[in-house]
Amino acid sequence: MTSTVAVIGLGAMGLPMAARLAERFEVRGFDIAAERVALAAESGVAPAASAVEAISGADAVLVAVRNGAQLDALLFGEGGLADHLDRGSVVILTSTVGTDGIADIAARLAEHGADLVDAPLSGGPLRAREGDLLIVVGARPTALEAARPVLEQLASTLSIVGDKPGDGQALKTVNQLLCGVHIAAAAEALALADALGLDREKTLEALTAGAANSFMLGNRGPRALQAYDEGGAEVLSRLDIFVKDLGIVGDAARRAHLSTPVAAAAEQLFLLGEAQGLGAQDDSAVIRVVAPERRP
Repeated sequence: MTSTVAVIGLGAMGLPMAARLAERFEVRGFDIAAERVALAAESGVAPAASAVEAISGADAVLVAVRNGAQLDALLFGEGGLADHLDRGSVVILTSTVGTDGIADIAARLAEHGADLVDAPLSGGPLRAREGDLLIVVGARPTALEAARPVLEQLASTLSIVGDKPGDGQALKTVNQLLCGVHIAAAAEALALADALGLDREKTLEALTAGAANSFMLGNRGPRALQAYDEGGAEVLSRLDIFVKDLGIVGDAARRAHLSTPVAAAAEQLFLLGEAQGLGAQDDSAVIRVVAPERRP
């Protein structure tokens, strides 16, 4: 029975997940940014002075990092957590880092008596706080059962896609291909509507009511229309996340010797957006790559 959870990384997703978990479990949190630890404490998360302190005695360690290099350094670098994990504990990887190296990380954790639960997620910070995430999981059955209470507290949709770490990352890679392409396509469509002199809001309403609709059009479309406003749209998912994720898609496709020209084209739009200084803006701001100026 999971009772104590450590959350390492209290960023845009880690913090709301820690707060959600604190409603059910004893949760200890750590982040290199002291202000994030203080914010977590306001939501019932016990602050830890270090990552090692946070994981001491924890049944589950939830990790929210940016990429595979950070994950490797956190677990196996100088002062890494692997040497301090309790035997029988599970490390729940919530980040999208790609499949490369995941099997090796799982094997190295097993040498320390711990299991890796590969559980990348989708949904954004607001849904994380409400326990409304989509989580796709690859893990050994015994590890999955140990992590299940934590995952069910965070997810409204929990999809078990395989019985080994890496399976979750594989499906999330496929998911991000579609998401990135759909955001880029929505940006192009709304930019074209603008160029043709159509009413922006009425166009979006008509598109989302018909066969052209997608989750990303309905979700990102309104924010894309705000991309030209002073300050842009509220940042719910940074543009540079899709630079990373579509890079993972491209790497995976090349290893599989599979051509993904549509995903590659979408990746170029996000790369251009990052080069133009839009990386920290909402990913819907990719519309400004297609149409830098909004029609009067």
